[in-house]
Amino acid sequence: MSVESNKTLGGIGALLVAIGCVVPIVSIVGIILVLIALKGLAEYYNESSIYQNALYGLIFYIVAVIAAAVILIGAFFGGMMGMAAGPDITDPLAFIGGIILALIVAFIFYLLGAIYFKRSFDSISEKSGEKMFGTAGLLMLLGAVLTIIVIGLILLLIAWILAAVGFFSIKTPTTQPPAPAQPPPPPA
Repeated sequence: MSVESNKTLGGIGALLVAIGCVVPIVSIVGIILVLIALKGLAEYYNESSIYQNALYGLIFYIVAVIAAAVILIGAFFGGMMGMAAGPDITDPLAFIGGIILALIVAFIFYLLGAIYFKRSFDSISEKSGEKMFGTAGLLMLLGAVLTIIVIGLILLLIAWILAAVGFFSIKTPTTQPPAPAQPPPPPA
């Protein structure tokens, strides 16, 4: 794919991830588009870390969601089983402990995912010369750290919007690279 199509895919994907704050299913489509764009840009700039770091970041995000879901389901059913056996003050505390544990595990993996996305955005910022990616990566990391309070979610929204602006602002090459030199004709 061309740089133009990759930057368009990445920009639209980043906007969909930002919209995903309101409609979560849209963010899945968006992150897939962003990954496709980053793969193409990594090939264009001959810098595999652009795509690899983003892929690792996505894997950590998925692990965060799965781990939190498993822990919450375990806490819920554990609490329900304990309540069915009889009233005991430890059962509600175990359920609350499970919720806290799920939040901590999700936070750790989410933070790791943000670190890898920041690395990816820093690499593409360096290769493309578009500094908006560096800002987006920094805001993404700060947003992940501050998800404990609501301001982090706002920073994540802003980070993905800035990433979209970064994608749309990538300069496309105006000249074709020189054609490889033709070998000399065989001697006669």
